[in-house]
Amino acid sequence: MDKNISNLLERIRSLETELENELAKKREDLRFSIENRKIRFEREILAEHRKLKTSLLAYLAQSEIKHILVAPVIYSLILPFLLLDLFVSLYQLICFPVYGIPRVKRRDYIVFDRHHLAYLNLIEKFNCAYCSYGNGLIAYVREIAGRTEQYWCPIKHASRLLGAHSRYRRFVDFGDAAGYQGILEKLRRDYGEKE
Repeated sequence: MDKNISNLLERIRSLETELENELAKKREDLRFSIENRKIRFEREILAEHRKLKTSLLAYLAQSEIKHILVAPVIYSLILPFLLLDLFVSLYQLICFPVYGIPRVKRRDYIVFDRHHLAYLNLIEKFNCAYCSYGNGLIAYVREIAGRTEQYWCPIKHASRLLGAHSRYRRFVDFGDAAGYQGILEKLRRDYGEKE
């Protein structure tokens, strides 16, 4: 890999570590901790959160009618989401072992933790769960697709790609035939930490 690109990737990793440290400080400021995937708020904070919760009736009274009317359209996506989840999960369960691609852990992408927020009412918690599932599912599918692409076609596009998946940075440059032949088998075996 080009030295400048390697240096940039190292800086990105360093910034990601720095970001994680800052987020840990923020958790301390907000007075909660995460232990074994469980979230714990301090008692006083939990009491403050409960005071800020909007009742269901007040929430519905404040809602704009247009939001209520389009809600069924938004929630109708649950069926395609569930089918996508099922088919992609089966795909990786069947195909990944054949090619030696490590399976993607669903729980790393689909996270339900906002129900711990005492300042959310039942509708808000439901909305958060729906968004957590939808966005987590897309991230899960994207990782499965990224690993598939890494195995079958780890070549960057000629044009700039917006929102490339995390594995894309490791791919061979477009038009680098020798590089592709030289690294293809290595990339097919290297599914370690994402860069």
